[in-house]
Amino acid sequence: MKFQEEYVFWKLAHYFISVHEYRIVQLSEEHNELWLEKMENKEAQVIRLLRYNLDWSNWMQKDIELTAMNGERIRKQLLKGDMNVINLYVSSHPPVDEYAFRIEKPFVQQGNEKTKVKSIIFDRTHYGEGFHELGTIFKEAITFPIHDEGYTEQEVDSVKLAALSVASNRSKKEKSLFEYGKPFFTYMFIAIQIAMFLFLEWKGGSTDTSTLIKYGAKFNPLILEGEWWRFFTPIFLHIGLLHLFMNTLALYYLGTAVERIFGNIRFLFIYLTAGFCGSLASFIFSQNLSAGASGAIFGCFGALLYFGVIYPNLFFRTMGLNIMVVLGINLVFGFSMTGIDNAGHIGGLIGGFLATGIVHFPKQKKPWLQLLLLVITALTITGLLKFGFDEPERLLNEQSAIVMADSYLKSGEYEKVKNILHEYSNESSASADVYFLLSYAEIKTNDISKAKEHLHLAIKKRKDFHEAYYNLALIYLQEGNIEEAKKFAKQAVEIMPNQKEYKQLWERISEQTSS
Repeated sequence: MKFQEEYVFWKLAHYFISVHEYRIVQLSEEHNELWLEKMENKEAQVIRLLRYNLDWSNWMQKDIELTAMNGERIRKQLLKGDMNVINLYVSSHPPVDEYAFRIEKPFVQQGNEKTKVKSIIFDRTHYGEGFHELGTIFKEAITFPIHDEGYTEQEVDSVKLAALSVASNRSKKEKSLFEYGKPFFTYMFIAIQIAMFLFLEWKGGSTDTSTLIKYGAKFNPLILEGEWWRFFTPIFLHIGLLHLFMNTLALYYLGTAVERIFGNIRFLFIYLTAGFCGSLASFIFSQNLSAGASGAIFGCFGALLYFGVIYPNLFFRTMGLNIMVVLGINLVFGFSMTGIDNAGHIGGLIGGFLATGIVHFPKQKKPWLQLLLLVITALTITGLLKFGFDEPERLLNEQSAIVMADSYLKSGEYEKVKNILHEYSNESSASADVYFLLSYAEIKTNDISKAKEHLHLAIKKRKDFHEAYYNLALIYLQEGNIEEAKKFAKQAVEIMPNQKEYKQLWERISEQTSS
């Protein structure tokens, strides 16, 4: 009965690989020992096949112990809680001495209780028992005919080739999912955001509010005035060198991965859609000025999560755990720190997921799913835009008005400053900064009485507002009210004794009163 054991060995291997989609972990040089894994099958995460003619049961016991050690090593490498190893011996005969007690229960090595090894012997007189035990584990009938007269070497090679071909083709198919495209737009976006950072630094500084507003940061008042491009331009702007470095690093790793999986055009759509959705969510849920590629980068996380939904087993076997951990850390960090645009991050994450579902995978189609996600995306974007433009007061706050007014002051647009701050100045909760900026614009437009009124309100709100005292002193001096001018100049000097202009004004007024 030539090659009967070899035939059974490879027939079992073919069954596990083709029917249950196990993956080859290791094949010995002699092709007599094969390790397979499928972590999704909790009852049999690892299968070890050994073609060996057993002699004494104590040798088998030592081999079982070594198998348990290897299983434990795999468990630790994959960070699994428990590991069930099915250990199959294909032998012409069972051990010559008593052996049943060694395999009747799963072996657990002392100190490594999380790894269990269930051993089954397939020999010429016990094939039926072996198939029955295996069927119990997999909860299905497992059997195939075995000829007593044996098999030729060609027949064994045919089964071996079939098993290895299935494994190889599946591996190539899985690998091809990660190698569809070559990164292009990722590098282009990295170059653009670095160039824009240098441009901002040249034009006034990447952390300067007026510079950011001028060159496209997300700023609700201007979006409401019709500057729709601010949903896209923030993707390419960064606030400070650290912000640029972190986002560039993230884009390099995540962007290249997404672009390789989905290809150049799909990546471009995913990245820009996610960036837009991030800006839109920030527009609706955050009244602060913002900029950065974070929304688009979180969209890359969304794209990879979509990959995980379509190919969950492959996802968690390859990059899934790392992606989930890094994403979780970023979300926790975002919610635990101030000044981070979490709305933009989450909007980008959701937008990236939906955009990926719309384009799906290269050379694959899921028309109904793609259409459904397209409708959901369109309705969500339309609804949020309508909400934002129908309820503009919800998207503005005093701080954004102050930022806007400060930008207008620098460009000399004083009437715009008055218009934007007037509404907030009538509220009892208005801050000292509102009154001060408004008074400055009023001074520039020669509305002195209003300027005095608002400077007094600024001082009432903030007792140490030295700039307000100084400006009041100037106004009273210009009006010829020397006593009031002297009083406010003195207070400005007391608050800021090292301010040169305050000292000079005080000395000038003092000279006038003494002469």
